[in-house]
Amino acid sequence: MRTAYLYLALIAGSWLCTLPSRAELTVVVAVDGLDAASLQEMQPYWQQGGLRTLAEEAYYAPLVFNHWLYGGDESVATVMTGSYPAEHGICSNVVFSRSSRQVEDILLNTRKMGIGTTDSYSADALIAPTVTDRMRLDGNTSSAVYAVGIHPSTTIMLAGHAANACCWLGRNAADSVTWVSTSYYQEGLPAAADRMNIDGSLSHIVHRTWTPRMEMTAYNHPTASELKHPFSYACHQVLSVSPSANEAVIELALAIQKDGQLGQHAREDVLLLELTAITPNAAQARIQSAEQEDMYMRLNQDLGFLLEQLTKRLGNERLRLVLFGVPKLGTNATRLEQWNMPIRSFDLDRALALTSTYLMALYGHERWLDGGYGHSVYLNKSLIEQRQLSLETMRRQVAEFLMQFEGVSYACPVSEAFYRPDMVRSVHKRFAGDVLFTVQPNYMFLDDRLPVPAYIYPAPSAAPAAMPYLPATDFMSILRH
Repeated sequence: MRTAYLYLALIAGSWLCTLPSRAELTVVVAVDGLDAASLQEMQPYWQQGGLRTLAEEAYYAPLVFNHWLYGGDESVATVMTGSYPAEHGICSNVVFSRSSRQVEDILLNTRKMGIGTTDSYSADALIAPTVTDRMRLDGNTSSAVYAVGIHPSTTIMLAGHAANACCWLGRNAADSVTWVSTSYYQEGLPAAADRMNIDGSLSHIVHRTWTPRMEMTAYNHPTASELKHPFSYACHQVLSVSPSANEAVIELALAIQKDGQLGQHAREDVLLLELTAITPNAAQARIQSAEQEDMYMRLNQDLGFLLEQLTKRLGNERLRLVLFGVPKLGTNATRLEQWNMPIRSFDLDRALALTSTYLMALYGHERWLDGGYGHSVYLNKSLIEQRQLSLETMRRQVAEFLMQFEGVSYACPVSEAFYRPDMVRSVHKRFAGDVLFTVQPNYMFLDDRLPVPAYIYPAPSAAPAAMPYLPATDFMSILRH
């Protein structure tokens, strides 16, 4: 069972009494790896900036929901739709394809064309409407909705189905960083993104060098290595986990707002942004290095610039900001070992090989397994049907066999998973395997295909005890308050 903590804040403060029933411009910011405990720890070092404003003026409440997935974009989909993976269809960033027997991006859609990229994506796999989709369904068809991000999957989760356009940082045929998009959205690549690609302003941002803004000894958590050799990165080489990515997203968001005069009409407009607090060497969410501290300082500065510019253009009374963190990093296994909590590895490939041998002993030398990924094992349904065998019987046999493995906590046929409270919210029938299993808390997956660290150690929320917990379904009511 995994617990994802997403921290939501409405930048309101003195605006609370002046906000109209519907803000003219709502900015939704999802920050990869943003950690509430780290925010609290860094607060005394922010004299000004966006996170300082958040700490002093925001309404703050944790969004908590339980699942046993990986802290990937299913968390973003859960927040944006107010529903769980079983309902919105996004069970992880990537899924196992029975046809190709390979792991594929869940948003891959070859029927759509990439704009500026050969990759083809769409929101078709997201089967529930997002908050902005519902805004459209409620009749706000003149409202402008744009999403800008670092990764295609997160950006599309934010954009939903009915956005005007969305774009993310990609690479063209010449391996240059550009804004790219998909033909899935009606406007394609926003004009402001095209300008940044052509005039060199994006290239100027991404080719900066990231070095410490202070002496190493001025940071709270410099590592021994950093004290000897302060970190230095060419941002274009580590773009998705660098301050340049955040700066590029914010610059484009401000350009889109200016082009479309978002927030300056008698309508609801929405900007949805993906930023990051993850750094190249970050092994866990809690700050353990100078580069992580530096990233939070720069994030604070960038958010402050965004708020400053939008406030100048619109005024406080027309602006609302919603910020939440996406928990893509867990607790480092080495650190757990230091506290006498060693983490052991569960090798899925080895488990699948032994399961295949077991089925061959029962039914003959055939390929009875299509493969496996994450918590799922996929049987070769066509072969089982061809041999006129019982699929349900084989599912149960595989589940019982997996239960013999050290590290497996529970295994069951997929039909039973829909009746288990600890599984039902996380399983979508379209992508679920024939047999599902969970591993014990002191085990992590040994699988290079996993898009993010597989072990997310559940930590308690850092919210004050008096602050209520909000189910994911309350996000929409807060946003539309």
